[in-house]
Amino acid sequence: MTSEVADPAEAVAVAPSADPGFLQRHGATIEYILIPGAALAGALVVFGIFVALFGKNPLDLYFYMYQGAFGTWFSWQNTLTRAAPLILTALCTALPAQLGMVIIGGEGALLIGALSATSIALTVQWAPPLAVQLAMAAAGMVGGGLWILLSGGLRQYRGVNETISSLLLVYIALAILNHLVEGAMRDPASLNKPSTYEIGAANMIGSIPGTDVHWGLVFGLVAAIASYILIYHTTFGFAARVAGGNVRAAKIVGLSVGKLILTICFLAGACAGLAGMVEVAAVQGRTNANLAAGYGFTGILVAFLSRQNPLAIIPVAILLGGISASGGLLQRRLGLPDASVQVLQGIIFVFVLASDAVYGRIGFLKGKS
Repeated sequence: MTSEVADPAEAVAVAPSADPGFLQRHGATIEYILIPGAALAGALVVFGIFVALFGKNPLDLYFYMYQGAFGTWFSWQNTLTRAAPLILTALCTALPAQLGMVIIGGEGALLIGALSATSIALTVQWAPPLAVQLAMAAAGMVGGGLWILLSGGLRQYRGVNETISSLLLVYIALAILNHLVEGAMRDPASLNKPSTYEIGAANMIGSIPGTDVHWGLVFGLVAAIASYILIYHTTFGFAARVAGGNVRAAKIVGLSVGKLILTICFLAGACAGLAGMVEVAAVQGRTNANLAAGYGFTGILVAFLSRQNPLAIIPVAILLGGISASGGLLQRRLGLPDASVQVLQGIIFVFVLASDAVYGRIGFLKGKS
């Protein structure tokens, strides 16, 4: 073989991304990584400009964000602890998205799950700790599942937009939590911050051995992997994706779209409800207003940034958990409000939504010159 023939072949082997066929085969996958990454980078740049307007050095901002999120083992543990509920609440949005539904009520399901878990723990405190923990997990999942099932039922049987209903249910859940915590379930000893009675130290789920990260992270990882298998490697998941792509075609081939909607909504709510149980059993030890920390709303951003892929949710949740964890360090070192990370999350969300218009329009990712 002459050098004129060998060199081009070697060039394609060395740089497959330059091969039009490679780009046609893997362009969609590259898009799912490249576009959200560019949206995130653009949001960081805009946030840096925003901070610079207040006389702060953007480079210092990025440095302290990294330090607060991933710079030390303590930072990593803080990040992973915050990522656990984000994985579960992101699944509350990502699973219904397979059916073309936009559910943004993960915060409400988390609160109802927390209340359900606390209620069962206080009811069966006489039982062994493991039995109490299992009962809490089951109650939290059932409570959260039924809460999001309401949105699915309203969509299926009354034609109510699930985005609006799930959002409004968040405020109803918060009102129920406040009513019970300040009323029937209140511990009289909780004077400054109304709270329920404690579930008991023996019933807390504790931390992963050798770390300060609670077992909620493992629950989140298992739920994300199980969700991926369910959606992409089972007939149920295939049916859900078919219905999400074309409801009319799904009905023509005999799929029960109503059952799919109700089942997916229940599973989605169960994930967020489990997040509520974890916050009670691993962090708070009781139910109070601290549970309304915004994990459900940040989970929406995680789901959108990961393109509703259950496996992609894991690294994105860790990234967003790190950004949240860095808020305290930014406040101490740069004098920025702790809520400044919420401004960054809002900017990221805007960039992610704007980037949707770019998918499928990048010529070189289609193998076009």
